Amino acid sequence: MARILFLGDIVGRAARQAVITQLPDLRQQLAADFIVVNCENSAGGFGVTPAIADDLLAAGADVLTSGNHIWDKAEIAPYIANQPRLLRPANMGAGFPGSGRVVIEGAGGLRLGVINIQTNLFMAENDNAFQVLDQLLDKMRLGQEADFILVDMHGEATSEKMALGHFLDGRVTMVVGTHTHVPTADYRVLPGGTAYQTDSGMCGDYQSVIGMTTEAAIARFVGQPASRLSVASGPPTLCGLIAEADPASGLAVAVQPLRHGGSLSQTGA
Repeated sequence: MARILFLGDIVGRAARQAVITQLPDLRQQLAADFIVVNCENSAGGFGVTPAIADDLLAAGADVLTSGNHIWDKAEIAPYIANQPRLLRPANMGAGFPGSGRVVIEGAGGLRLGVINIQTNLFMAENDNAFQVLDQLLDKMRLGQEADFILVDMHGEATSEKMALGHFLDGRVTMVVGTHTHVPTADYRVLPGGTAYQTDSGMCGDYQSVIGMTTEAAIARFVGQPASRLSVASGPPTLCGLIAEADPASGLAVAVQPLRHGGSLSQTGA
């Protein structure tokens, strides 16, 4: 069996340092063959820089995924064009630098394909996520071009994410949601053998409003003059999903959440 660890959106410096520090131990403790990390909020809560991406890859992340904040730091555009292990959503269109998919080879020769997609409801306008995934999976087939396939679906609406999970069931190893920064309790293996969770949650301080300081966030909701959002700096919880998959089929046989450190109940490591 192979084990794949996915970590949700990193929010800010403290969470970023926790991930960088703990990735080697997590790989060993969980016997993880592959680690995929969403890094789109790792630079001060908005975007990612080349230096941060390099640090996460050096710490042991095999692939970095992202989402709607991928372009918040202008210097990432030339970097992503030359770093295939940092992905942007595939359905952003061909005019953007970088790619929304990659296949990497692990230490044992097994291949993991990773696809980064952004959903459509309540998000910026992009190509239809379902149609783009169909096109990508015509070229990246489970058991042929890749032994395992993970899809990071970055989006707002739980209904759309759940529909995507069922749409991909049996065609990929793992479908994990990001963007809302709150871990959902619906992690499971779907009937066709795909590990699924609507949202993996964030790697960040949960004594906050989705990773930002509570005072500034509340002020916006009660109609006070908007103040600049800043990242909460308390002890972070690393949140993610661990799937165990059969190399013969590429499908998942077991799944469990990861919640490590910080203020959430602990599990998975």
